[in-house]
Amino acid sequence: MSEPDLSVELCGIPLRNPTVLASGILGLSEDLLIRVGESGAGAVVTKSCGLKPRAGYPNPVIADWGAGLINAVGLSNPGVEATAQEIQTAKHALKRKNIAVIASIFAESVWDFGTVAEKISSAQPDLIEVNISCPNVEHEFGQFFCATPYVAAQVTRRVKQSTKIPIIVKLSPNEANIAEIAKAVVQAGADAISAINTLGPGMVLDIESRAPIISNRIGGISGAAIHPIAVRCVYDIARATPRVPLIGIGGNATARDAIEMIIAGAHAVGVGSAILSRGLDVFDEITRGIAEYMTRHNYARLADFRARVLETAPVSGVRP
Repeated sequence: MSEPDLSVELCGIPLRNPTVLASGILGLSEDLLIRVGESGAGAVVTKSCGLKPRAGYPNPVIADWGAGLINAVGLSNPGVEATAQEIQTAKHALKRKNIAVIASIFAESVWDFGTVAEKISSAQPDLIEVNISCPNVEHEFGQFFCATPYVAAQVTRRVKQSTKIPIIVKLSPNEANIAEIAKAVVQAGADAISAINTLGPGMVLDIESRAPIISNRIGGISGAAIHPIAVRCVYDIARATPRVPLIGIGGNATARDAIEMIIAGAHAVGVGSAILSRGLDVFDEITRGIAEYMTRHNYARLADFRARVLETAPVSGVRP
């Protein structure tokens, strides 16, 4: 059997493999994006940028609590104009290596989402991720934009009217009706979906000082602890919107995690928290592990096992 084909297409954009740098875990600089691409990722996603520069929260903003990470960065970013410039500079180097560039955006109002999308489009990223699901700034922006199908669809329509670049809408695990929200954003024009954002917010305390371990007191939960929730969300979304590409994010640290996501219905897999514990080599490790799995099962393409989850659980219930 020939080498398995790990390439995938997202909204017409070819990726050499299904691994994607998840937004927010690393900085924005062009050098960093290029390093991630050179480490083996199929695509890189920028930190979410807004209409204006934003300082975010003071340190410490992220901590490892054992089963995952808790973080509240506060959407720190230099603003859409600076982000667009970084993308333009990095894009040429990444394109030579066939690595896609995805710009992530957020806004404080439905109208501003369109304005940010229009401005970031000047950099011509391959795709735009619309972050409507950050769990750490609800007290500033009010209700999550993904909290109801109606509002999520409003944001999607506004962005679609403001750019010709395909858009990915990023959803939250905090909403019980994530499949209904997925259907609403697809009907409103979303070209793809990414899920999930961090879970929460949660809180972790230092028992000696009796104080929260991050400055914002509460933060989003990511890493291994949320992986089963992420897999379930991907499964629900894939069943609700089977024709739409889906990036599965949440606790992807190994090839096994990524394969689970693909079996549940993901076209690509986002890698974030694992970078802090395993380094940038994690992209190559996951890709090689997927290839070995495909060879072992005689799969030629990712589509051969995508969304092939069986409806009946193994009798033993043991995770192999």
